[in-house]
Amino acid sequence: MATHNATGLEDEEDDYMNMIIAEPTKPKEKETYTQRRLRKERESEARGRVKSKAEREADEAAAREAALSKSLLDNPNTTKNKGLAMMAKMGFKPGVALGSKDNVGARREPINITMKDDRGGIGLDSEKKRKFREEVEKEGKRVKAEEGDYRERVRREREEARLEGIVGAAMRVAERMTGEREEEETAQKGDFSEKKPQISTKPLKQINILWRGLVQKREEEERDRRMRYDLQQSLSRLPTYDDADEDKDDKRALGKDKIQHTLVEDLEEEDSELDEFNALDPAERLHKLVLYLREEFNYCFYCKYTYPDKDMEGCPGLTEEDHD
Repeated sequence: MATHNATGLEDEEDDYMNMIIAEPTKPKEKETYTQRRLRKERESEARGRVKSKAEREADEAAAREAALSKSLLDNPNTTKNKGLAMMAKMGFKPGVALGSKDNVGARREPINITMKDDRGGIGLDSEKKRKFREEVEKEGKRVKAEEGDYRERVRREREEARLEGIVGAAMRVAERMTGEREEEETAQKGDFSEKKPQISTKPLKQINILWRGLVQKREEEERDRRMRYDLQQSLSRLPTYDDADEDKDDKRALGKDKIQHTLVEDLEEEDSELDEFNALDPAERLHKLVLYLREEFNYCFYCKYTYPDKDMEGCPGLTEEDHD
């Protein structure tokens, strides 16, 4: 059945019975890395396997080593080897050296070929080896020198620490013997009105420089102890503060009945003379103390004995080595 439209054209009727409906196409799936690698391997096997770069380099190195390991004289074919052809024109024969027959010790084979894989110039490897050898030798010398310096430094530090201990002992002996002499002089004068305090009330700068550092250290420790005690007791006043309302029992309870050597200002005052003395070598300070004890008291610090006169007969000498 045909119909006519407004333009007069005849439209053919659609045949729905013979229509073919195409199946919908699936979207292309994205290929993974593993699938792509396997596909490329299958394609390579199909058209012939292609060697990798590492395999090609290994084959080239093996062929080069095989060629270099063969001597040119094994197959003396001058047509293929230009170098051998040039030597043949100069009179070279296999097994015979170049030049006259009197040339004893001459080379009978060509110089072996050495392949260079880097871009360094000729002789660079030898220079690197020389520098490396020099650095190794220099490092070995430095390590030995440091070991020697370390042992010497440790030995020197131990010796200085030992001498510092001896200096401290000599200071205590000098201070004790000087104090005993002052007590004897006071007793000879007949002044028994008041017992001499154990701690001197002199300012630091009036104490002999030989043991002034010892007294200063002792007073600093005493000051720190008192300050810690005041902090523990929640006291806000200094130990040197004098309260008129405190009686003897209160002072004894607070530890103020002991006579203090100096004020805090005296301890904090600079003492250039003491600084110069402490800057001296321990051996020199010890020597000064030993001389003082010998001259003032006829006492030998190393013998631990007070001699009856200035001659000090029987004493080996002034140094510690003399008494070994």
